[in-house]
Amino acid sequence: MNDYLFSWIGFADLKASKGESVGLGPIAQAVTSREYRSIYLLCDCSTPDREIFQNWLANQTDCEIILKNVRLPGPTDFGAIHQATTDLLDETIPTLPIEHKLTFHLSPGTPAMSAVWIILGKTRFPAELIESSKAHGVRTVSIPFDISADYTPDLFKKHDQTLKRLAAGLPSSAPEFDDIIHRSEVMQRVVLMARRVAPRSIPVLIEGESGTGKELFARAIHKASPRRDKPFITINCGAIPAELVEAELFGYEKGAFTGAAGVRIGHFETADQGTMFLDEIGELPKDMQVKLLRTLQEGEVKRIGATKPIKVDIRVIAATNKTLIEEVAANTFREDLFYRLAVAVLKLPPLRKRVGDVSLLIDRFLSQINDVSSKEPGFEHKIISASARNILLQHSWPGNIRELQNTLTRAMIWSADEEIGEADVQDALLPIPRPEKAQAEILNQSLDEDINLPEIMDQVAIHYLKRGLVKKSGNKTQVAKLLGISNYQTLSNWLKKYGLE
Repeated sequence: MNDYLFSWIGFADLKASKGESVGLGPIAQAVTSREYRSIYLLCDCSTPDREIFQNWLANQTDCEIILKNVRLPGPTDFGAIHQATTDLLDETIPTLPIEHKLTFHLSPGTPAMSAVWIILGKTRFPAELIESSKAHGVRTVSIPFDISADYTPDLFKKHDQTLKRLAAGLPSSAPEFDDIIHRSEVMQRVVLMARRVAPRSIPVLIEGESGTGKELFARAIHKASPRRDKPFITINCGAIPAELVEAELFGYEKGAFTGAAGVRIGHFETADQGTMFLDEIGELPKDMQVKLLRTLQEGEVKRIGATKPIKVDIRVIAATNKTLIEEVAANTFREDLFYRLAVAVLKLPPLRKRVGDVSLLIDRFLSQINDVSSKEPGFEHKIISASARNILLQHSWPGNIRELQNTLTRAMIWSADEEIGEADVQDALLPIPRPEKAQAEILNQSLDEDINLPEIMDQVAIHYLKRGLVKKSGNKTQVAKLLGISNYQTLSNWLKKYGLE
């Protein structure tokens, strides 16, 4: 057992140690209902009170008790509370086993002490947060918001970002990328890569699920490039009928085919000196892939029916919601064209992997939707409740940013009040499609060949753990009960095993 409890000693704990009718008090209630290897306590009280409590608590538990006395200027002095708490943790954690687990008790002490535990438990010292009461006993506290991103000062984070920027040789600001709302580390890295490649004219391949913002990145790269004042032409390769692709991209001469009554300039000529954004490049027909490769290699296009090629200077940014190298392996995409396009490759993460970004996006989209709606009759400025926001934060967003924006738009329409509530969000969320076929395949795999049963069991566990967390808004006690898991600690172990903690 490597669980360690940290807490301030509160007035209720001191009264309990003196036999006053307050029950066991929060700390004793925690250590008698759960097992801990050691208990680390902070105390701002007189020596007699401290000694009475320590002796009394030792009779309640066999845990090792380490008590540190500190003098605070006041019970709500955040600076002093933060300093005392971090000092204790900095001194203690290096002495703990590598596989240790921290628990912070929020109930004892003042609200300022609880706030500091929450901030530290969600940032520098990841920990389980608990509370206790006579009515409900000891339970895990579910904090729905990304405390570290929303409320922690960004001094150190900004310093680190400055060092990264200087090392990369980038300018101090990049207004072209301001529309890419983010603060997650994974997105910071992708934006950094995009900023580095923007000034160069090399091709860029952007891969990512639908709705992750591939065109937004392409436009930002163009705006940050020397071609910013030249055309930016967008072509959706999957939206053009196969028989019209060549004419659309390269144009045609008068009389080149029946109906060609005049000369048509193709998109590549229009984009000369600028940027061509080829969205859904994986949908481009195989015969057109050959012609696109020649254009990229030779820097020239040839209209249908023309005898001479036309020189063009174009930077190509391609995007796909597929993994293009897998399409090459499946022989649906030309290998030579892939390597021509994939000089710089940006992989955009799905929204579910962008820790801390959803809350930012909610605020930005609400502001945008309010601005647009302000011109409509009967407009009422909308805000979102904490519980409704929590539901959005727990959703997996298979449709990514586009789905989030549309969901908020629907929720604002469904909401009859100024505040968007839980019911409005639940009505606005679209059901997550269930892979019925995949589930059937899990249960009906052929045994003519070897199967990987542990892997199949893992898939099932991850599937239901994710659904349980969404259903119960991350409340571990309720999720454990819903899924038939013996207790929240066992659930925590499962979540940790599958990377869902």
